[in-house]
Amino acid sequence: MSRWVWCPLLLPPLLLLLLLLVMCEVQTQAENRVVFLPGMFQNVSVSQNETVQAMVSRIPPEIAFLTLQFHTQHRNATLSYTRVPDLGLSVTAVDSGLLSALLPGQSALSLFLSSPEGDPVAGTGVILPYTSTDPVPGACNTEFNLDIDPNVYIHYNLYETTIRFAPANLGYQRGDDPPPCDESTEPSTRWRLQYDIYQYFLPENDLSERSLFRGIQEVADVNGMMANGKQVMTLFSSDLTKAVFNSIPGQGVIYSVIVRDPLRNTSSSYVPVHTYACSFASTLDGCQTQGKISTKVFFTIAGLAGLFVCFFGHRFFKTELFCMGFSFAAFFFFVLITRTTLLDYDIRLALSAVIGVVGGVLLVTSWWRFGSVMACIIVVGLMLGFLLAATVFFTPLGDLDVFRRSDAVFWVTFCCIMVIVPLFFVRWPREGNIITCGIVGAYAVVLALNAYIYTSLSYITLNILKRFLNNNFSSVFTDVPFQMIDYIMITVWVVLGVGGIVLQLYRERSRPFFPPSPYLMWLQERERRKTNVLDPSHHFPPLPNRILARARQLTKRSEPAGEHTPLLL
Repeated sequence: MSRWVWCPLLLPPLLLLLLLLVMCEVQTQAENRVVFLPGMFQNVSVSQNETVQAMVSRIPPEIAFLTLQFHTQHRNATLSYTRVPDLGLSVTAVDSGLLSALLPGQSALSLFLSSPEGDPVAGTGVILPYTSTDPVPGACNTEFNLDIDPNVYIHYNLYETTIRFAPANLGYQRGDDPPPCDESTEPSTRWRLQYDIYQYFLPENDLSERSLFRGIQEVADVNGMMANGKQVMTLFSSDLTKAVFNSIPGQGVIYSVIVRDPLRNTSSSYVPVHTYACSFASTLDGCQTQGKISTKVFFTIAGLAGLFVCFFGHRFFKTELFCMGFSFAAFFFFVLITRTTLLDYDIRLALSAVIGVVGGVLLVTSWWRFGSVMACIIVVGLMLGFLLAATVFFTPLGDLDVFRRSDAVFWVTFCCIMVIVPLFFVRWPREGNIITCGIVGAYAVVLALNAYIYTSLSYITLNILKRFLNNNFSSVFTDVPFQMIDYIMITVWVVLGVGGIVLQLYRERSRPFFPPSPYLMWLQERERRKTNVLDPSHHFPPLPNRILARARQLTKRSEPAGEHTPLLL
């Protein structure tokens, strides 16, 4: 009796314990599981030493394959087919993706997210479905680890950003064997596929995670990138699956590849990849500390000098010549020591400033000694010609294939534009000098502002500097974003330039074209004193005699004052 009484009394606690264990197990799985809906973004946080299961269910039968994208701002995340990542079955990157070909009757899929470094990782992901007629991104991969690799791999340095990806294949039905990749180059094979390279700029001066995720959501799929991004180039299957762009440190850029099947009129997207061309982990010159103190000091002084030259350059001709000579010498010496030495950046900048001072002094001295205004104006005209040529190649003209594929064509065209400008200075020297003061001086102010507020206008000259320093920079696309801050800087440049030109033309309208050479004036004055006996200065003894007489007075005892002649009564 007691046995039957004991069992009912003992049974409820056991059931309660089992119920609690089951509830805890279900809750734990729910915490490590994320359900994705096709085409809908899902924010995912991966805790320390945790693996999150990404699930998608109720997949329609017409879907032939799915791609799962996962994006973080700067921390790596591992995306794998298995719970334990393995080589060839996983990918670790900031922008990672896996492609899963579906089997007949398959309606659910699971992939796994983890942190390779053991630290918490937060990002956003999306699953994109494709049909059997859509191309399969990365299905003809022979270079990277995955069998089917839809990822775009990115590498950057100070000068250029390079993206690479694996070739795609034609779409196929569930359960069918994929078409062969390299047996034939007929139009019925994957060799008819074309690859459109797209570029999307994030807002300038915005390094926030929120801005990145918003941009990723806008361009993750084919329609989003075609609507919001900019198509830069198209590659054919016979081309290398590689593209090179200009590095813009601190500017967020998203790159994506859309593979098109022109016969079926279908397309699919590789996994977009982003870069800021800088490191978030670096404590020195990282993304958060872009501007070096030495650079800010250098360009602040240059901006103040440019502002003075913009409004008063022609009036204070020696100051203008010094500034132009400084810029000319400092730029080319910086290129020289950068290509020939491995000195630190601050040392190179300091040496360039010293050589710039020497160049400015030499230009002023040449004018002071020889008085050749035209020779100095030619140097000034070359400065304006350099800026004009750099501006021309800053436009989309600089990305034409004829200039990207041939350094000779580029530099010949650049030098022709640069040399043509001083020819106008021969006919209108004063007007040309004033225009140079206004345009170049105002641009120096823009460069000074760029040291504190990023603007794409700095790449007018920076692209030319990069091409001087990097032999392979000719193949780089130099496209940069043009956003609100850039239009403001253009307005500042135009207002300062026009204001300086108009003010100087008005003020100098009744003055001599150029001030005379001080040395020639001194020679003329000395000759005048020698020949003009009526000039009181003609009777002044020479300077050495005056100095000697002064020295004798200091050493000779003075005579007492008094009368030396008798008084006249």
